[in-house]
Amino acid sequence: MPDDSDPEANLEQWKSAMQEEHAEAIANPDPDESHRIEGVAQVTYRVTFDYDADEDALDRASAEEVDDLTDPELLSCACGVRGMTPEEAREHMAAVEQG
Repeated sequence: MPDDSDPEANLEQWKSAMQEEHAEAIANPDPDESHRIEGVAQVTYRVTFDYDADEDALDRASAEEVDDLTDPELLSCACGVRGMTPEEAREHMAAVEQG
């Protein structure tokens, strides 16, 4: 039973348990699940607008991509493992192949 008098120790214990579960899910993927690595990336655009006085509206005039698309730093798997680094994602997929 956790010692409720030490919240910092409880937090550290919880973090340690979560890290262990995360490492276990990466190293031992569920063979019954579908595995596909995915991530979310954002690209920045500079958008210009024209003002339509008759409608009192802003209409998009142009959109120019101003950043290159980069791979996200955190990835997830379709099986439900979230927050993996690229190295962890490779480890996870290698474990799927070996499974």
